[in-house]
Amino acid sequence: MPPTDPRASPPRPAPDLLGDYHPPAGVADELLRSDGTMRPVWAPLIDHLGGLSGNAVAQGFARGDQYLRDAGVYYRHYDGSDSTPRAWPLSHVPVLIHESEWADLSDGLIQRAELLERVMADLYGPGDLVRNGLLPARIVAQNPEWLRPMVGVRPPSGHHLHVIAFEVGRSPDGSWLVLGDRTQAPSGMGFALENRMATSRVFPDLIADANVHRLSGFFRQFRGALNALRTDGDGRVAILSPGQHTDTYYEHAYIARYLGFLLLECEDLRTVQGRLAVRTINGMEPVSVLWRRLDSRFADPLELDEHSALGTPGLISALRNGAVTMLNTLGSGVLEARALMAFLPRIARTLIGERLKLPNIATWWCGQEDEMRYVRANLERMMIGPAMSTQLPFDLDSSTALGGRFRSAAMQPVAEWLGQNGADLVGQEAVTLSTTPAMIDDRLVPRPMVVRVFAVRTPQGWTVMPGGYARIGRSGDPTALAMRNGGSVADVWVVSDTPVTHDTLSGESDAPFVRRKPGRLPARAADNLFWLGRYVERADFAARALRAHHKRQNDGDTLTTPLADRMAAFLKLHGIDPADPVPPALIDLMDRARGCAGKVRDRFSDDGLHALDDLAASARASAEDPDIDGPEAMSALLRKLAAFAGLATDNMFRTAGWRFMTMGRALERGIQMSALLAEFTGPDAPHGAYDLSIEVGDSVMSHRRRYSVETNRLTVIDMLALDPENPRSIMFQLDLLKAQQALIPRRDSSTQMGALARQITRLHTDLFTATPEDLAQDDIAAIGVKLRAISDQLNLRYLS
Repeated sequence: MPPTDPRASPPRPAPDLLGDYHPPAGVADELLRSDGTMRPVWAPLIDHLGGLSGNAVAQGFARGDQYLRDAGVYYRHYDGSDSTPRAWPLSHVPVLIHESEWADLSDGLIQRAELLERVMADLYGPGDLVRNGLLPARIVAQNPEWLRPMVGVRPPSGHHLHVIAFEVGRSPDGSWLVLGDRTQAPSGMGFALENRMATSRVFPDLIADANVHRLSGFFRQFRGALNALRTDGDGRVAILSPGQHTDTYYEHAYIARYLGFLLLECEDLRTVQGRLAVRTINGMEPVSVLWRRLDSRFADPLELDEHSALGTPGLISALRNGAVTMLNTLGSGVLEARALMAFLPRIARTLIGERLKLPNIATWWCGQEDEMRYVRANLERMMIGPAMSTQLPFDLDSSTALGGRFRSAAMQPVAEWLGQNGADLVGQEAVTLSTTPAMIDDRLVPRPMVVRVFAVRTPQGWTVMPGGYARIGRSGDPTALAMRNGGSVADVWVVSDTPVTHDTLSGESDAPFVRRKPGRLPARAADNLFWLGRYVERADFAARALRAHHKRQNDGDTLTTPLADRMAAFLKLHGIDPADPVPPALIDLMDRARGCAGKVRDRFSDDGLHALDDLAASARASAEDPDIDGPEAMSALLRKLAAFAGLATDNMFRTAGWRFMTMGRALERGIQMSALLAEFTGPDAPHGAYDLSIEVGDSVMSHRRRYSVETNRLTVIDMLALDPENPRSIMFQLDLLKAQQALIPRRDSSTQMGALARQITRLHTDLFTATPEDLAQDDIAAIGVKLRAISDQLNLRYLS
């Protein structure tokens, strides 16, 4: 439900923003420095907010929320075995960081990215880090993310890592430290962009003049880098997603659409002669670059997890052959191990000859008994306060993580000793997160925060996004950062003292204008669009038939009883129980249509998805209403179905995807109409059957104008089977099928007609030359059989 319009509320004065802003003692804060003064970078935003009334602030927040709803931004929340889509929880006040501080942070992260690349290359190459004692063997060998089949596989690009996300936060002294590395299949870049879009609507006047670095240039460089990785001119760049039921599927679809890349699932891919190819409507097309968004262990059931239903058999074989560049290489999740962080300082000095510019959160690894006793003694000596000295969760015989809060400076001697001596069991300092302002009840209050920062590899080296997104906790509890526990997300503004360059995704270019042809349509996407059309049309026919049935059932005329009974039997034969005003089977058809649309979110408009959501929600609401009138409910649903059809007709480009959806609708409409006519124009049709057919065929007014006689069998067949100008007739559907199938791009240049085209042409010719007298009941039933055969042939030609 949309929020209450704040303009309808009584005027509220400007809020007292900082009246309750008191960061916890000993905790770094983004807004206030340690001496309690405001960081200068925040002054314009605080002044702007302070000059707005409570209503104006609420209106701005509502604009941001409305954008997110209109864009359909969501994440999936998993609860047991089920998942549900949840609205994106925007914390409307952004996190502001000055560009000079961001430059230092970026410099440290670029160093760290290069270090992680070298560690990855060693772990899957010579193994010197373990051999020379820089890493304990079991950190690698016992890590399920270290994939033995990938040892020795060299990526064509020469690099294992191309995309990394870092979780960063401030230590109590205000300096930045790294809380975690995300190298497996890092998510969030698309959400960061959507946060920026939403926040721009919250503060449209402020952001225009606030010298905030844009994000589009970063995405343009990344897109160019991925295109540059293609090994041949025909190879495509694709994003590999686990599918619509993963928690970040929205982002996968959004990024694919934003950057213009294919969005694939593993079932779209095949290994052909050692190369990776995508199954399209025109056969197999090579894939050169694959941005992986699923965990490594699911990627190849032949060599990794044999139970994986998400993987592509032979994918590792294609990687061994150097036939595809993968972002990031399979097995990169090994770098996310917390234990590894304890050894990075020493590894950095060995591999790159430098100290880490950004420290880790204090982490240590202790295995031998004498080493652990040494650490215990130092930790007990440096404990802060009597409460902390009463417990030290430290088990000499297990791998229990150490706990407690320690001063970062106090931990340094322990960390240094461990770095020099190499240890064997992991522990990590408990973190007190820094805070940032969040608007709660018209006041800014400090909330714990972690920032996710993204780095991508380009031909010029690593590039860091000038911003990111922050996870904001609802309380001081670090676990409350998770969205499932009530946490939210905020945009991150990197602010300059001078105007920044206005950048766009396309950038400026002196190259000549070129209109690119649409890429090949993956067969899975075509299949879903085809069945989207069929399910929508099936629901439309069912609603029209139910409305006609309910009208006659409610009529009370004994003459219509046999017709109502015949119609009830007809509906049941098609899986629809007419006893319910809104049968569950009808709702199921709408859910199936929404499911198909959700699987091609990168190719389907947000308005179309909203229309399908609204359709299903209306059907459910009608089904739950005990006083609902059946014909009225069906009429309301038919209007919403017509709205969806209008969106598809007016807004979708006439690409191959639209053609498959249109052919799906045409086939289903023809099949349903032939079934209707075969049932209600036969010699045993009950009284009123001809009028019912014309009504279900939505042709009552046209029939009255066209024929001077009463409705009879010949007029019904002429209008609903043979009329090429009636969008409900079978002939009209065959015209559509013939035209659209001919326009689907072909791989070969053969002028010969294929099997599918021949089937369509034969049936089209038969109906084109027929008269109403030629079509007996069996002939009409046979049309439905032939249309189903055309559907099977279409599936064989393009979708299988």
